[in-house]
Amino acid sequence: MNPESSIPEGPWLAEGALRPLAQALRDGQREAASLARQTVEHIHRADPVLRAFTAVLDAADAQRRAQALVGQGPLAGLPVAVKDIFETADLPTAWGTPLHQPGRASARDAAVVALLRSAGALVVGKSATTEFAFLHPAPTLNPAAAGHTPGGSSAGSAAAVAAGLVPLAVGTQTGGSVIRPASYCGVVGYKPSFGWLPTAGASCFSWSIDTVGVFARQVDDAAFFVEALAGRRLVAAPLEADASAPAVVGLLSRAPWGEGSPSTQRAMDRAVSALKDAGVEICSIELTEAMTQAYDAHAVIQGFEAVRCLGAEWREHRAALSSELRAELERSMAFTPAAYEAAQAVAAAARHDHQPGWAGVDAVLLPSAPDEPPAGYASTGVSSFNRLWTLLGGPCVGLPAGAGVNGHPVGVQLVAPFGQDARVLRLAARLEASLARAAFDRGAAVRNDA
Repeated sequence: MNPESSIPEGPWLAEGALRPLAQALRDGQREAASLARQTVEHIHRADPVLRAFTAVLDAADAQRRAQALVGQGPLAGLPVAVKDIFETADLPTAWGTPLHQPGRASARDAAVVALLRSAGALVVGKSATTEFAFLHPAPTLNPAAAGHTPGGSSAGSAAAVAAGLVPLAVGTQTGGSVIRPASYCGVVGYKPSFGWLPTAGASCFSWSIDTVGVFARQVDDAAFFVEALAGRRLVAAPLEADASAPAVVGLLSRAPWGEGSPSTQRAMDRAVSALKDAGVEICSIELTEAMTQAYDAHAVIQGFEAVRCLGAEWREHRAALSSELRAELERSMAFTPAAYEAAQAVAAAARHDHQPGWAGVDAVLLPSAPDEPPAGYASTGVSSFNRLWTLLGGPCVGLPAGAGVNGHPVGVQLVAPFGQDARVLRLAARLEASLARAAFDRGAAVRNDA
C-alpha cells in the first residue's frame, strides 16, 4: 500500500471560498480558536505520513493565538503554512538542510511573516522545502499522485494545501518552485509580480530572481491572500464579475524549452477550449529575440548569485551539501562578472520587450510543467516551462487542468507582464470557472450514458 493512501482527508477540503469565511471569522460567526485547534490537531494526525511540515504549533498555543487574532485583519485567523526558508521568531527554521537541523527560532520574523501576522493570519507551521530551496528533494509526499514527487522547492506548501491541511500557504519561486508543485499537486499557485511581496528574512538563492508566491485551492483565494499581504486591491470580488470583458490570450508558436508531453497537450487543449467558451480570443505569438535569449540568461544570473549567497556553506560545509547543490555551485563558479553583466543586460532587454500589450495579448497560456509529476522521489521535476517568466518578473497563475494520460494532475499557467496581476488573475478565474463547467458537463454526460 502506498503511504499516501493513509493520509486522512483534511478539514479544509469541504470549505468554500475564503473571503466569506474570513468575514465570518471577523464577525464571530465562526470561532477562530476552534478552527485553529481542529486544523492543528489534524496536521498532527496527518503529517507523520505526508511530511509536509517541519514544525507545527501545538493545539493549545494555536487556539490561544487565534483567539487573539479575532478582528485583527483581513485574514482574521485563517491558518497559513510558511515555507521553511523564512525566519520565524516562534518556530524553528532549518532551510531544508541538515546543516541547520533540528533548526532554531530566529530573533525576528521574516518580512512576509510579519505581514502575515499584521493581516491577522495564524502561522500554524513551517512547510518542508528542498535544500536551500534548490533541487535536493524534501521528504514530502504528493497527496494527489501516490508515488510521485510533489515537486520543489515549495513541496510542503503545495502538498499541505492539496491535502486540505491548511487553506493557504506561502512559497517562493526562483525557477518554477510555485507553479510546478502547484501543477503536480493539483492546486492553484500564484507568483505575483517581482517585489510585490518581500523576500527579506528568507534564505537567498538569487537576489535578482527570488520571488514570494502563494498556494490556494481557488484563484480568488490566492488573489485574496496576496491582496491582504501586499495591501493592493487586485480584483473586484467576486472575480467572475469581469467574465464578459474582452480579452486575448496568446499561444507560443515555438519556445526554447521545447514541446510538452501528451499530458500537457491534453491540458492545453482543455484550457484553450475553456477560454474560447468563456469568450476569450486565442491567437498565436512568438517570443522576441531578447526574450528567447533570456531563457539561457536565467541560469547565468541564478548561478552567479547562488555562489555568492551560499559562499559560507561552500567554504565551511561543502561535504555536507547535496550532490545536486555542489554540482550547481561548481558549475556556476565559471560564470564571470562579465558574463553576469551580459546576462543581466539580456534580462533587462527582455523585460523591456515584455510590456503590457506585448504581441497584442493580455496574457500567455502555456503548460505549468513539462508533464505530470515524475514517478518516485529522486527528482522534483524541471523548471523549463517557468524560469523565463520568473526572470521577466511578471505575474504567473497556475491552475489545475484535469488529469494527464496517466491519471495524475497536470496544470496550465497564465503569465503576463510586470504589474498586470489584476488582469491575469481575472483571466485565470474565467478559465477556472469555464474548466469547472466543462468538467461538470462531461460528468453529467457520463452519468446520463450510464
